[in-house]
Amino acid sequence: MLSNKEKYKMICESGEYYVPLFLQHWWMETVCSGKQWDVALAFDGDRLMGAMPYHYGKKFGMTYIVEPQLTQFSGPVFFYPKNLTESHRLDFENRTVAQLINQIDSTGPKFFLQNFSPLITNWLPFYWAGYKQTTRYTYRIADITDPQRVFDAFDPEKRQRKIRRYVQTTLVRYNMSASEFAAFHHSYWNAKGRKDVLEKSFIDRVCSTAVERGNGVIASLYDQEDRLLAARFVVFDSHCAYSLMSAQNMELHKNGHSELLFWMLLKYLSDKTLSFDFEGSMDAGIEYFYRSFGAKQTQFFEISKCSNSLIGLIAKFHK
Repeated sequence: MLSNKEKYKMICESGEYYVPLFLQHWWMETVCSGKQWDVALAFDGDRLMGAMPYHYGKKFGMTYIVEPQLTQFSGPVFFYPKNLTESHRLDFENRTVAQLINQIDSTGPKFFLQNFSPLITNWLPFYWAGYKQTTRYTYRIADITDPQRVFDAFDPEKRQRKIRRYVQTTLVRYNMSASEFAAFHHSYWNAKGRKDVLEKSFIDRVCSTAVERGNGVIASLYDQEDRLLAARFVVFDSHCAYSLMSAQNMELHKNGHSELLFWMLLKYLSDKTLSFDFEGSMDAGIEYFYRSFGAKQTQFFEISKCSNSLIGLIAKFHK
């Protein structure tokens, strides 16, 4: 008999259903390498209703569920029947989530914390099961397929002017290797006097896997002397791109380089995906920076449940 993970791999690879990038089997295998993950599946007879992958660990004999590193959201994905009314859609979601929660709760987690995709707007079944919700925000450009329209929505003074200032004196490439990016990312944090929270091998594995699959790109910015100024790693599927990691040359980086790199990435991705998610942030300064690109504030749910505060605290630092 096939395990849930084996079934899920077949589901994801079949292409019959849309499974968001961060919920894909290949993504979970990549970011959870050397760690543990599983997936709950919901069925109505033989018909697949939904799935919910989750990363888990144990401390002091207690199980916790948290998102893997670099994973913007987890949560359920629904495989809807055709032509559902609004009432029947909610009923379908409620029945699906009830199955998924039963499977997850049967593993006995003392702590649960996941961010759900903005596509998930109904968290009631989790509320009924004793889970809590916090509203958080990211910033998205809903349609990047027309680059000129995207650029026109940038703040004229704070973004457009800076991009025009550097576009003639810098060069963007899209062939930086994963290992080079990992080393640059570590050197960036070292220059800031802080330790990189991501291991080089982890960065290398995630970047190389995504790029090789055609689901990732590393954009790097160079000056006229061919000196590396900045780099950014983005993952994407046909629906959305997500900015995950960036690094800067602290000695050479100037105000405006980040804007230019974002702009070049948006143009590069305009024929590869529909939307762009800045992965941002509840921080006031970062929030404004992303919003000034014409990005729309987009809410998502943080869903949690905790029956042991100690394991909850520990789990946040053991992804």
